Amino acid sequence: MNVVSGGAAVTLVIVGTLVIGAYGLRVSRTTSDFYVASRTVPPIWNAAAICGEYLSAASFLGIAGLVLAFGVDMLWYPAGFTAGYVLQLALVAAPLRRSGAYTLPDFAEWRLESQAVRRLASVMVIGIGWLYMTPQLKGAGLTLATVTGLPVWAGAGLTAAVVAVNVIAGGMRSITFVQAFQFWFKLTAVAVPAILMLLLFRGATAPGLTGTQPPVFHDRTSVTVGGTVSATVAGPVTVAVTGVVDGHGYDRAVLTLGGGVHRISAGTRMTFPAGAEVPHAVSIPATTGARWAAPLQEGDHPLYVAYGLIVALFLGVMGLPHVAVRFYTSPNARAARRTSAAVIGLLGLFYLFPPVYGALGRTFTPELLLTGRTDTVALVLPGRLVGGTAGTLLTALVTGGAFAAFLAASSGLTVAMAGVISQDVLLRGGVRSFRLAAGLAAAVAFAGSLAIGDISLATVVQMAFATTASSLCPLLVLGIWWRRLTAPGAAAGLICGGGAALTAVLFAVSGRPRTGWGHALLAYPAAWTVPLGFATTIGVSLLTRRSVPAGVGRMMARLHTPEVLLRPAETR
Repeated sequence: MNVVSGGAAVTLVIVGTLVIGAYGLRVSRTTSDFYVASRTVPPIWNAAAICGEYLSAASFLGIAGLVLAFGVDMLWYPAGFTAGYVLQLALVAAPLRRSGAYTLPDFAEWRLESQAVRRLASVMVIGIGWLYMTPQLKGAGLTLATVTGLPVWAGAGLTAAVVAVNVIAGGMRSITFVQAFQFWFKLTAVAVPAILMLLLFRGATAPGLTGTQPPVFHDRTSVTVGGTVSATVAGPVTVAVTGVVDGHGYDRAVLTLGGGVHRISAGTRMTFPAGAEVPHAVSIPATTGARWAAPLQEGDHPLYVAYGLIVALFLGVMGLPHVAVRFYTSPNARAARRTSAAVIGLLGLFYLFPPVYGALGRTFTPELLLTGRTDTVALVLPGRLVGGTAGTLLTALVTGGAFAAFLAASSGLTVAMAGVISQDVLLRGGVRSFRLAAGLAAAVAFAGSLAIGDISLATVVQMAFATTASSLCPLLVLGIWWRRLTAPGAAAGLICGGGAALTAVLFAVSGRPRTGWGHALLAYPAAWTVPLGFATTIGVSLLTRRSVPAGVGRMMARLHTPEVLLRPAETR
């Protein structure tokens, strides 16, 4: 794909985003418009907007990259991302809307009558928001770097700027229009190339997917390593090298690489003969087709990893700040339930397609296993498999869809964080404070995107889900369904569950430890931090039962009573 077509695709998405956002600016006037779109968003429109912001870099590029690298076991991600809304529908959507809150900290204070719990919830919302948004901006930079050659920071900065402009201009009402449009565009961008590639692929053999043979280069292939990488070579392979390998410089030299790990410097060009086994970046297992196609193969303790993913993804949805705030925009609880049900269907449709890119990439773009840039498979594959002008246009479509994913997810996170920052950090509220908070949220996330290294987009998002499931999920579920929840119990749960998950995430991102139970427990912490969060919340609440809010009966009645039975003042 050339720079012109890639730049044109991104430019069209940016222009469309700003034009639709400008329409939202015309109808955004009040504080309620900026925070919750005045609670007037109908279910279908709201469901499309939720899918627009929820289908992030991890969904569009990350899942395809994980399937390419680790195999079918990574289908836990799309299953979990979608199934989480079943629990959201059953436990949270309608009661959360009936609470009448603007933000999750609003709900915490209203339910527990505690400023301390509100402040702790605010810290968690802002921290999770930045943890989730940072890889979105990093992914945007990676996308632009792949298709245009621009520096990674340029794409991240451009995304942050567009998001900040849209959110500052019109708040929730403005981005609702934008995100609904972006969902349908993303669905088109991921589905059309996948369907066409499957039609072309029909009848072809796929030695990288089945049997006992590892992925190989089917033709003589030249690979340029974009960044310094350590790669595992299974056996002796003779390659032509221009660059630096294992600290030695070569200029169009023929080199035989022995089995083991070799360090390849950035900019090195290597030409592999047809039939050569593909070296793998050390972070990617050198699996055969049989192992790639078998479940429970990830990591040293695959069964634990699977359960860690399931718990994080299924329960993490309920507390995601940018998802929860969307239900506040529904006119009533019935609309919130219908919105959640529609989201399940739309997400199920979308997630049919990213695994297709990962599976086809195993055969047609195996060099990504060497460079470690598996997250780019959806951008590289259409041009490789289709080729010509059609391939260029399909790649442009995927590029535009990927960039729309970054914009939509970042917009939702910015709105969610801006609402909390304006009320609980700047302590002012109102439109002016909201706009200042939105700019601050986007700027900090951009700085974070410059600091993180090369880590899988879906992996970072899974960590955000684990943190949310361990902290805000217990607060919401117990706050809605358990009368005996107390402020000390909620605070202890937020600190213990959320703190443990955040600590585990920091160790995992640092890369230590890399193997064994230590890595599994830290990289996939939800299996133990979620029970810790719930147990701590319940245990401390039982020890402080005298701290149950005096008005808990009234609160529970409001959360669970249909609107038709409430007075108008209670349905705000």
